[in-house]
Amino acid sequence: MSPTASLDTAFCRRHFPALDGEWVFMENAGGTLVPDQVITRLNQFASRHQVQPGEGYEASEIGAERIADGRASLAQLINADVDEIVIGPSTTSNVYVLSHALRPLLQPGDEIVVTNQDHEANNGAWRNLEPTGIVIREWRMNADTDDLEIEDLSALLSERTKLVCFTHCSNIVGRVHDVKEIARLVHERGGLICVDGVALAPHRRVDVKQLDADFYLYSPYKVFGPHMGVLYGKRELLELLANQSHFFLGDDDFQRRLCPGGYNYELTAAAAGMAEYFDCVHDHHFPGANVDTQERLNQVFGLFAEHEKTLSRWIEDFLDSKSSIRLAGRGASARERVGVFSFLVDARDSREIPEKLRANKIGIFADDFYAPRCIDALGARPQHGVIRASLVHYNSSEDVDRFIRHLDDIVPS
Repeated sequence: MSPTASLDTAFCRRHFPALDGEWVFMENAGGTLVPDQVITRLNQFASRHQVQPGEGYEASEIGAERIADGRASLAQLINADVDEIVIGPSTTSNVYVLSHALRPLLQPGDEIVVTNQDHEANNGAWRNLEPTGIVIREWRMNADTDDLEIEDLSALLSERTKLVCFTHCSNIVGRVHDVKEIARLVHERGGLICVDGVALAPHRRVDVKQLDADFYLYSPYKVFGPHMGVLYGKRELLELLANQSHFFLGDDDFQRRLCPGGYNYELTAAAAGMAEYFDCVHDHHFPGANVDTQERLNQVFGLFAEHEKTLSRWIEDFLDSKSSIRLAGRGASARERVGVFSFLVDARDSREIPEKLRANKIGIFADDFYAPRCIDALGARPQHGVIRASLVHYNSSEDVDRFIRHLDDIVPS
């Protein structure tokens, strides 16, 4: 990436119709807006090609091509091969199916490590295997850092550890974990890893091959795409998984074997618009650059990351300046944070703060955000969860200034 390149936020914002209004959107961790390219792809498919794909006539063949384009885009985003991803309705659904597909490979007494920080998507399905004789061990958040520490995981691992399930970045705490180092440690003990990358993928480039992830999960609707979930698995592992669908499906038809009932054609076709948008951003910032798809994505997400870091420092410094505010993950300051800020205000019900901000057309929320175990570990249950503000690249300095000014009026020093 050119050392002088910086994100043209105004250019990016013009591609998101929902930003043409008065609201500041700062609940992006719950789901991002979509650009024109995704909307156009969805409309075109639904208008012209929403027939059974691949049946030989023109509309059917074009529809199949559009779906294939979407699958390729979803795989390229994380540097996976097309036959290494399974598209499903959600990450929660994908993990549920994966847990059942893995179950025949496990014996009573085998151990699975889960965390008390993860979104329940990468938690509940694994814990539900316990009645079958699987031993569940919990990797708990460190009280000093609000985060998961590798040394605590190391103490949990044994020769019976078969799988470690953890988040690349918590949707509450926002600190980035060293997946590659965790993979090395677990693989040395003979286990596998299942990484929830949903909260990380909007903010940083993901390369599943570089991470050496066995299974990796992300949700396109949190990366400026349609509402669906993607599961990556190393091909040699996908080949071992038990079929979860119709008996007659081919052994290498991982998509249909691991997505009972099939995936959504129109949303998959629309996902190609994500790649079109990233290409558009790249061409605007790096005109004439002749690089391959992976490098283009690296450069685009590099722009996104630097822009978000600038805005994030502004928010983090403001929250740190308030003695009445407790920011989750503050103790893990040496670890990189993405643009996710969850906090509590002394003696205040968390639900009160977003309500006051919404009066100024600032969209944030307070909740457990489907990570109730993390909320309990933070001691946030009595205040009805945490207040969460989250940025992505289309947020502007004006957005952050407005958020800070109004929060400053609501929360005393």
